[in-house]
Amino acid sequence: MAKNEILIKSKKRVQQHGEVFTPKNIVDAMVTLPGLDEQILLPTTTVLEPSVGEGAFLSNILQRRLNALAEQYPNDLGRIENYGLLAISSLYGVELLEDNVKKCAINVYTVFHDFYLENCEKLNKEPKENVLESAKTIVSINIVQGDFLKRFRADGSPIVFSEWQPVKLNARTKNISVIRTEYSLDDIYRKVKRTAGTQFTSEPIHSQPSLFDAVPVEDTESTQTPGTNFVYIPCPIVDVYKQEMEEAEL
Repeated sequence: MAKNEILIKSKKRVQQHGEVFTPKNIVDAMVTLPGLDEQILLPTTTVLEPSVGEGAFLSNILQRRLNALAEQYPNDLGRIENYGLLAISSLYGVELLEDNVKKCAINVYTVFHDFYLENCEKLNKEPKENVLESAKTIVSINIVQGDFLKRFRADGSPIVFSEWQPVKLNARTKNISVIRTEYSLDDIYRKVKRTAGTQFTSEPIHSQPSLFDAVPVEDTESTQTPGTNFVYIPCPIVDVYKQEMEEAEL
């Protein structure tokens, strides 16, 4: 265990929630297991941590993914931006405790932020605000507060995840476009397949509160008129912070 590494916040939290954090050396060993290591490095490999805590696993995986991108594209900031955001978009976490959710989101975002600014400086480029805003948006949506076993959030609404599906991604793709589709955790268990761009609307939707003041999220409780629906539209991954939608006929 690393010096000064905190594994327990309080005895009360251990007793009430069974909260014990995983030491960094154990995290490193687990994510580098033979066979698992190669898959985790791929930015399209989905990783879901059902008790994410402060994000030790997700932060570790993202850092390793970003380091691999820097080696693969040492002089191509555009690909680092696009594939870096893709690397975040496939990382998900559920956490019961609110303070851990906020800390996890900050930790995961900080990994991307610091990596991105370091590469901008190395390549003598200015960081792009839309890239940073899109990273914040993805992290805020992908890290959810709730009870994974019960599949519900604290307010009783279903846990909902967004899939950020790349559009026509291939080895030559430089500028990635994605389309967002929402699934409840129950959908995922039941292997439900939704039409690309679909919002989860079986119950009124309450937005995941943004963990970053710079990324306002509007109240999206369903106010749709009969015969209409709103769907997410394909957009550049560097612009997902706009959360653009269009009206579709039912």
